[in-house]
Amino acid sequence: MWAAKQTHDSTITPLPAADSAARTAPVVLQVLPSLETGGVERGTVDIAQAVAEAGWTALVVSRGGPMVREIERAGGRHIELPVDSKNPLVMWRNVERLAALVQEYGVDIVHARSRAPAWSALTAARRTDTAFVTTFHGNYADGNPLKHWYNSVMARGDVVIAISRFIAEQLETRYGVDPARIRIIERGIDTRLFDPAAVSPQRVVQLATQWHLPDDKPVVMLPGRLTRWKGQIVLIEALARIGHGGLRCVLVGSDQGRSAYRTELENAIVRHRLGDVVQVVGHCRDMAAAYMLADVVVSASTEAEAFGRIIAEAQAMGRPVIASDHGAARETVIPGVTGWLVPPGDASALAEALREALAIDPATRAQLAARAIQHVRDNFTRELMCNRTLAVYREVLAPRRRAVP
Repeated sequence: MWAAKQTHDSTITPLPAADSAARTAPVVLQVLPSLETGGVERGTVDIAQAVAEAGWTALVVSRGGPMVREIERAGGRHIELPVDSKNPLVMWRNVERLAALVQEYGVDIVHARSRAPAWSALTAARRTDTAFVTTFHGNYADGNPLKHWYNSVMARGDVVIAISRFIAEQLETRYGVDPARIRIIERGIDTRLFDPAAVSPQRVVQLATQWHLPDDKPVVMLPGRLTRWKGQIVLIEALARIGHGGLRCVLVGSDQGRSAYRTELENAIVRHRLGDVVQVVGHCRDMAAAYMLADVVVSASTEAEAFGRIIAEAQAMGRPVIASDHGAARETVIPGVTGWLVPPGDASALAEALREALAIDPATRAQLAARAIQHVRDNFTRELMCNRTLAVYREVLAPRRRAVP
């Protein structure tokens, strides 16, 4: 058995094999590049917990990261391998490593969540005659045949989970996947955390103090890592069109090493004379409290979102949302009911939507908040995601083994 620590020279320390009692229930092995931070990682933790709570065995393979502790707290077991590597030799070695894991632990399902590890996982699953499930998480660019082929591994599962109808349509049209193999399971929001009633005033005050936000100005918030396609520049240009300093804008997110783009953002803020309006605050560990500070939450992505967790989280917190009118935003936002959709990259349209959203009266805002919260709780919860994923697992197991709990 592979150890929880692994070096690039493939030195491996044995771990004890799974005990016989654990083998009486299904074993699910999820594979992803790392457990740093993000929606894919959060979904992996959620499913590991659901698998463990069902009495099954939850294994996760990745390069590691801070969220390994969350896998372990959820009742799963993490095994560290260099599955984040795109080096063909390392990927080929990972086939052997994963196949050995499958045999040692009696794995029933291999669930791949990202492209590089999926190529190794696919071959290992085929070698060991193990059920193979993929989740198609991204709106992947495939502008040339090689890129298209590389992406296609995520369409090769016995069952392919699409995180939105938008992605399901891509699977059919771009990759020729039979609709009978596609299951749409939207990402799940933890409504125990993202619940206005669960956020104490102290948490909100602490964050407002940390960010030096005034009490007398509305707050426009764009959460998301600092990368061009997330549309921070479009929002800055929209704010310049509004033409006053009567609000504050908070860009929440890390540049993740994209220092040149962060500098470009800061220069744009200065150029548009928005230095007293827009601030970049970096990564936030308490997004539920952050949303409570926002009068409007914006997703200005210039490329289509595969799902758009930010907009779903904001609606769960009862915030008015404005999103770009493409991709899965058309599924997560109900225009005129829970928020606004504007043409992607259109700063003028975004400015007009901001004016409208900021001008709504308290009674209308309360009604919108109630509709938005209910929309998320009806369609995009962690519980729905987990239950539907376990149903897929049972489905792929049915032809292979006895009925499972």
